[in-house]
Amino acid sequence: MSQPPHNRSSAPAPPARPDASMSLLTHVMDHSLDEGYAEASARREADGTAGLPRTLKAKLALAAGLVLAALVVTLGAAQARIAAPVLAKERQELIDRVQRADEHADGLERDIERLRADVASRQREALKQHGGDQGQLVALLSGATEVQGPGLKLVVDDAKGSSSGGGGKPRENAGFSDTGRLRDRDMQKIVNGLWQSGAEAISINGQRLTALSAIRAAGDAILVDNRPLVPPYEVLAVGDKKRLGTAFQDSADGQYLHALQENYGIRATSSPADALRLPAASSLTVRTATAEEPKKGAS
Repeated sequence: MSQPPHNRSSAPAPPARPDASMSLLTHVMDHSLDEGYAEASARREADGTAGLPRTLKAKLALAAGLVLAALVVTLGAAQARIAAPVLAKERQELIDRVQRADEHADGLERDIERLRADVASRQREALKQHGGDQGQLVALLSGATEVQGPGLKLVVDDAKGSSSGGGGKPRENAGFSDTGRLRDRDMQKIVNGLWQSGAEAISINGQRLTALSAIRAAGDAILVDNRPLVPPYEVLAVGDKKRLGTAFQDSADGQYLHALQENYGIRATSSPADALRLPAASSLTVRTATAEEPKKGAS
């Protein structure tokens, strides 16, 4: 009985390599070294030039190169060690110079304060001596002497959590950003309102105000006569304590302060005081105005 012919197409095919589709990557992995480099390496090995030098001359040249490199590194390290004390000495000298300059500036500041106090004292004495019966009153009104009496104590502070950054809506007719901080223009309105309400003498954080006083700003700081103030701002006003407080609250500037409290969170408290003491102004320098001599025969 004859067997059926073998069907070749039905034989199972050999399994394909998993990396058959990555022939280029397989070639790179199997031949990581370029053939040209391999040939050059084999040629050097055949000539005896591969690896470390074998002749005495080559060995001496290599040793000389290593010694030279070590010498350069050693000299660099030695120079750095020598220069380190010099740099430290120069740094200390600079620190000492800065400290001496600071001490000298502090001494000059103390001298300025002493001379300023001496000038103010001489001005007050001159007003008392040459002012006649009105000398004490002139010194009082000009801020050249200390004053005491009843009045109003007003403490104004920035809003809680206020920052120096900008943002928000600008205040109406002020041009300042809504940051919850009291501005120099706000302080000007408060002081003007107190004068208008009948205050006879005013001080802010111990700085006596006069007809020559200026309230300005430097960044976020309020300056009174070029001296920076730190919140909270304590405003003392000598006058009729009952009428002064009521008149200020009813004035336009008092209403302005109330609007700052309601709209911007500015904190303000006022209370009548039986006895307030205001210092004399630190300086009364008149550069342009002169006193007019009384005319003869005038009564």
